[in-house]
Amino acid sequence: MVDPNAPADDGQPPAAQPATQARNPLHGITLEAMLVALEAHYGWFRLSEQIPIRCFAIDPSVKSSLAFLRKTPWARAKVESLYLFMLREQKRGRR
Repeated sequence: MVDPNAPADDGQPPAAQPATQARNPLHGITLEAMLVALEAHYGWFRLSEQIPIRCFAIDPSVKSSLAFLRKTPWARAKVESLYLFMLREQKRGRR
């Protein structure tokens, strides 16, 4: 019996990602995942040197940092920028 609500299989590949997100390395990455990766790579001390904000320097935790970064667009932009820099450096190191 065929399910009438099932999508039709016309032999075509599924639709590709929209062109606007196809080359965006941040697409699908949560702020928490970025923060955890940065902390693992740099550690809180070096992270606070790279981005001098209190939530990285004084009693740092992922939870408190997320709360601050979600409310502060300029700080989130710096975290995203440092995350992209870290990815580029890691990619260069693999070559």
